[in-house]
Amino acid sequence: MQENKSMDNTPQEYHPDVLGDGFKKLKLKLSNDYEGEVIATLIRRISDNKLEKAILYVHGFNDYFFQKELAIRFNQQGYNFYALDLRKYGRSYLSHQKFNNVRSILEYDEELDLALQIIKSENNHQVILMGHSTGGLITTNYAVTHLNSKLFHGLICNSPFYEFNLNYLERTVGIPILSFIGKYLPNIPISGGFSELYGYSLHIEKYGEWNYSLLWKPHNIPKVNLGFIRTIRRAQLNIRNKSIVNVPTLVMHSDNSVYEKYWSEKFKEGDAVLNVDHIKENAHKLNGGVSILEIENGMHDLVLSKKAVREKVYSKIFAWLDHSIS
Repeated sequence: MQENKSMDNTPQEYHPDVLGDGFKKLKLKLSNDYEGEVIATLIRRISDNKLEKAILYVHGFNDYFFQKELAIRFNQQGYNFYALDLRKYGRSYLSHQKFNNVRSILEYDEELDLALQIIKSENNHQVILMGHSTGGLITTNYAVTHLNSKLFHGLICNSPFYEFNLNYLERTVGIPILSFIGKYLPNIPISGGFSELYGYSLHIEKYGEWNYSLLWKPHNIPKVNLGFIRTIRRAQLNIRNKSIVNVPTLVMHSDNSVYEKYWSEKFKEGDAVLNVDHIKENAHKLNGGVSILEIENGMHDLVLSKKAVREKVYSKIFAWLDHSIS
């Protein structure tokens, strides 16, 4: 039986975060797993406006929270901003672990539950989940399996990972086979399948405008395990099978996908990671108060798009919140 260490997180002691500028972090001690000790990290930036509402942001694959502008924009709208660095990512990675190594999407429920409880204890009475890419898959899965929860009241998905960006045969035959093998041999490594050019489009040392840790978000993505492939596929199937969200939900995505093999400015004007048609198709299968929004020339992480584009993203998000969240 795993030892549950969650109660060790009280009382909460936040410490200054690497982002500075009012950001603080809280280490969340979680239950040990098949690799040993596990932690997650809750990052916080408080709004000057005391409106008792908050965002909980969950990052994507090969990622961690570094989007300062996103947090500040929500603060300006009166939201306290929280973000999770999930287990085995970013601030939460421990030296004995393999990055992103999980065997069920439900493993993340522990840090989501704990983070939401902490956020509520800090006098936030309206909480919106927000997830990017794999984080969008994780938060959508959390929403469909936690119907009628009192801990969150809406969901925003930024280019959610609802389907593998592969051809029909690879998706319908290859991924199921790999997933089956991953049930019994979860530690077999396999390519993550992403081009380093997406990272080039973001990082300030290449063609982008953002400065972040290349240790925590490298251009050359390490191989993943078959257990991770199985985890993602089962989460995607779970959403399709349950498909009901009973909180207001906003799914946002670019209007185009990029498949260039060499560097091109197109990488800064489209989704270079996922197939936007897959996002649309699966978002339309969700039942409930779901709004689907297409962003012209949006990058995979929409809030890292060119300034004019991301300003539209913020405008659309805040308009939706004003209209949909009571």
